[in-house]
This record gives sequence, C-alpha cells and structure tokens, in this order.
Amino acid sequence: MPDSPKQSTVFFPESTERLGIILVDHGSRFAAANDMLDEVAAMFQRVSGGQIVQPAHMELAEPTIAQAFDACVRQGAKRVVVHPYFLSPGKHSTTDIPRMVEQAAARHPGITFHVTAPLGLDEKIAEVIMSRIAECWENQYDCAYCQGRTRVMQERIRECAASNYTCGSCKGECPNRGAKICSAAGV
Repeated sequence: MPDSPKQSTVFFPESTERLGIILVDHGSRFAAANDMLDEVAAMFQRVSGGQIVQPAHMELAEPTIAQAFDACVRQGAKRVVVHPYFLSPGKHSTTDIPRMVEQAAARHPGITFHVTAPLGLDEKIAEVIMSRIAECWENQYDCAYCQGRTRVMQERIRECAASNYTCGSCKGECPNRGAKICSAAGV
C-alpha cells in the first residue's frame, strides 16, 4: 500500500474471478453523512485498485445492502466481500449486517460472499485521530471543522442556562424553552 492515499495502486491480485467490495455504514437521516460514504467508496476504489466497489447503508438510506449486492453482481462480481465501516464489533457488524448480506446473497445462487471484521483497533486510526487534533491545535482550536464552534457553543449554553433557557437567542421562537436544551448553540 502507498503511504499517501492519493496514489493509485493495485491492491487486489489479478484473478479470473471478479471481486465486488461493499462498504457498509449505519446510514443516516442526514444526506451529508450518507454522501460521505460515497466519497469513502470512491477513495477506496482509487487507492485499492478494486474494480467493483459499492457503498451501502444498513438502514435509513439507500443504497441498501441488497441494492449494493445486486449492483456488484450486475457488474460481474463472482465473489462479494462486505466491510462494515464501523469502529467496533457490535451487534450491527457481527449480527445484523451478516444477516442482511446472507439475505441479499440468497437471490444470487453461485455468488460467494464474506463479511469482514469492522475497522477495530489499528494504529492508523490513532494516526488519523492525532491528525484531527493537530489540525485543531495548529489552528488555535478554530479549525475549518469547528470554526470556533466550541467556544461559541459554551458561551451560548452559559447564557441560556443563566436565563433558565429563556435567553432570547432564538428571538422568542425557541422550541426548547424550558427543556434545558440550548437550541441557539445547536445542542
């Protein structure tokens, strides 16, 4: 594997068998969260050299696992490997996803499948975490992601709490008035 994910390399050995890869996340009601898996799948395909790579959401959004499995088969996959894009081996990655994959595979006799372990423990994950923290630190905790959100949220929460959650930040339209939740801070 290359040091930089920007480089393309062939990760899978050439074979007469076409391999389909499905990356599965939980799925979200927020389109931006679901869109990110599309980006992860495209990046994985570029970096790995995998020919057939499909994103899938376990629930709440499409494509579903069954739809992604169907797409792999339509593209010529003879074997499908499903990777739960989860950190820990919980119920979804150890029970729900394998069951859903088995159901999807049942519609395609002759196509073999395998479900991998989730991301789990890997020093590369620690490196990504360190990179995210370093970005915040290097930008004096006003990085592109938070844009000072932490300090602003803390100030708004203090204001709301001091006024018994009737601070007026919501201009009298606060749906959480009295609910001990600061909608002005987004929490």
